[in-house]
Amino acid sequence: MHAPLKARSRRASAPPRHRGIALIEVLVAMLIFMLGVLGLVGLQSTMTRTQTDSKLRADASNLASEVIGRMWVDIANLSGYQGTTTCTAPSCLEWRAKVATVLPSGSAVITVAASGDVAVTVSWTMPGGETHKYVTRSTIALRTAS
Repeated sequence: MHAPLKARSRRASAPPRHRGIALIEVLVAMLIFMLGVLGLVGLQSTMTRTQTDSKLRADASNLASEVIGRMWVDIANLSGYQGTTTCTAPSCLEWRAKVATVLPSGSAVITVAASGDVAVTVSWTMPGGETHKYVTRSTIALRTAS
């Protein structure tokens, strides 16, 4: 009856063969968690860049529509809006100043044809050096003398 007790006590004091398994499991879990966090940081960075780009495109679209609206109001001075870096119409000068403040390195080219066809190209440069353009065309109905 005493022999089985001695055998059990010998097995209990024997060194375990799988030492450190829990530590390896923790390290693997930490590695997987860190990769997930790095992926989320990368996703956040991409979302911020895309959101900024989208906002600037929307701003450029609004600015182009705004200058076409100004042209409709000022049909008599339509040729004063034409230019690559400047223009002569006071409303156009104000609008160009707005383009330069709203968009990073913002500039605009306005082309006005004698028929009333108008092309507005708004350009800007992203902080990384990437240049973008928004181009819109419209026809402004010129009043004819009757």
